Amino acid sequence: GMQLINPQFFNQMTTMHGLIMVFGAIMPAFVGLGNWLIPMMIGAPDMALPRMNNWSFWILPFAGGILLSTFFMEGGAPAFGWTFYAPLSTTFAPDSTDFFIFAVHLLGFSSIMGAINIVATVVNMRALEMKLMDMPLFVWTWLITSFLLIGAMPVLAGAVTMMLTDRN
Repeated sequence: GMQLINPQFFNQMTTMHGLIMVFGAIMPAFVGLGNWLIPMMIGAPDMALPRMNNWSFWILPFAGGILLSTFFMEGGAPAFGWTFYAPLSTTFAPDSTDFFIFAVHLLGFSSIMGAINIVATVVNMRALEMKLMDMPLFVWTWLITSFLLIGAMPVLAGAVTMMLTDRN
């Protein structure tokens, strides 16, 4: 309880944990698994855009660094939870929220790049005799999930950008 930790710090850690686990750990881990398994399952030598794979991975440490740097800024890190609900995220949020929003944009951009690479690989690099209906179910699930991610992430980016414009 309050004897061990400041409630504000607990809220800050909850906010960071939600974002880092979803966008900085779980999604990249699954995309990495897909990057390893999909080429083997469809007979491709590698992913279609291996350099984009590198970019989508190396954006993550910088986004994580920006997220963690908000703890050391004036006013502390944002403490409004991973849902970003107003007015906590707009009126009552510290100035570090702008950096927080930028980091969320970078994390989402990384996810979109990974999804584009998966779609490009499945569509363009299947073995010559493999038709779409011959692909393993695992590859199908990745293809559908990637299309859904490409469709949903810009909507999330628009909502996060709207938060930024509401703040300033």
